[in-house]
Amino acid sequence: MDGKAPADGIAAPLPGRCGYFVAKKKRYCKMTVAGGKLFCGEHANAAPHRDGESQRKRIPCPLDPKHTVDEDKLEKHLKKCNAREKPKPIYYSKSINGGYADGLDMAKQQVSICALSKEELENMISKLLKATNSLDSQLTDQTSTHRILEEALNDPRNGECAFKHLKQKASLAGNLERLGLLGSNRCFVEFGAGRGKLSHWIDLALQDAKNAHFLLVERASTRFKVDGKHKRQGSTFERLQIDIEDLNLSNVPLLAREKLPVVGIGKHLCGAATDLALRCILSCYKTEQEDSDKEPLNKRLKSEMGTTKEYSMNLSNDTVLMTPNEPSVLGIAIALCCHHRCEWKHYVGKEFFSSQGLTAEDFEIFQRLSSWATCGMKRQPIDNEHWKANLEEHNFEKNSTYEGTLTTGEREHVGHLCKRLIDQGRIWYLQQQGFDSAVQYYTSPSVSLENVLLTAIPSPTIQQTEDC
Repeated sequence: MDGKAPADGIAAPLPGRCGYFVAKKKRYCKMTVAGGKLFCGEHANAAPHRDGESQRKRIPCPLDPKHTVDEDKLEKHLKKCNAREKPKPIYYSKSINGGYADGLDMAKQQVSICALSKEELENMISKLLKATNSLDSQLTDQTSTHRILEEALNDPRNGECAFKHLKQKASLAGNLERLGLLGSNRCFVEFGAGRGKLSHWIDLALQDAKNAHFLLVERASTRFKVDGKHKRQGSTFERLQIDIEDLNLSNVPLLAREKLPVVGIGKHLCGAATDLALRCILSCYKTEQEDSDKEPLNKRLKSEMGTTKEYSMNLSNDTVLMTPNEPSVLGIAIALCCHHRCEWKHYVGKEFFSSQGLTAEDFEIFQRLSSWATCGMKRQPIDNEHWKANLEEHNFEKNSTYEGTLTTGEREHVGHLCKRLIDQGRIWYLQQQGFDSAVQYYTSPSVSLENVLLTAIPSPTIQQTEDC
């Protein structure tokens, strides 16, 4: 043996690869190097200076300091850097879905939950119990599946993580079918689309549906997208790389041209993104109401029957009549996630909170307390009524902290109540827009702790479905 370390990328660099050791990853950099060089471009500054050689200086890119560039090539790099500001698309409207600022939106230093005194925490829990007293904290279980995913769910090549995601997508597809939202002549708008796998399975579930379109909204540039693989006639996929806050859905060329009704979908739409998406998806509906003297959709349709050319949209067992120049919202199905990342400015349920005697400061506390539901504490079966009674009758010792007075189960129940209260504000908002809305479980906690689905359908549609 010659005593040299094996070139495995850990003990020594791989052949033709960078010789810089990345301490955080405990291995050598795997970037390729130019001929005669020891280091890649990113780590060129680590190369030893040789006599007679001029060493190029690498500096952080002013547009994105996560990468570096040769100082003498900076001007050229700025013209093609992926972080440069790009022309805004026609559907960009800055903060159109961001909500409104009020006096309570003033920047304040957030108080840590741990910094709350036991009296303050007791007061917040009392407010929470009062506000949620009339709400059913035990939601209906609408766990479902769809036949199109049966083969994938039974494929042993899928690991545990893939299986959990497939279970959730199957239930989302099943709930869309239950609500009568799978069909022809509509556009599915997936918010927070990522790789686009939810839309992928919904497209397969549509099977023989005609004129089905998909808009995939994602602000980040995503690798390994699956929507580019779809070649089925009758459906089209289009990506909108934009923040939901800035998306004016009415100006998207596809919707402006086709005038199709939309279905809003999302899987684990994080925190404030759900509120932004609700405003975004209802914006075209509101616009049409304004153009029709704010008359509700069902009344407009009745008044226009016989005088305007109509076409029908088949929703499960009932038919909704639409005029060709009026895009509307057929329904919404969004799997909720990360309530601790909600923001008062973007929250759609401000008026609901105010009606409960709650303030923006209360919202911020509840928003952070919601993390207790999923923060990884030791799990145990919870009897909601038992914990609710315990919280109401709990005596807070003067010399103790809340960590010592609330058990793991009680803290988890408080977190779930906070989530329920925030979601109720969203339900209230949708009801004000003329929708029947609800939250329900769509999968088991063993599959995902974030297992609540928000659904909404125009009220006349739900009533007709119940009568069938």
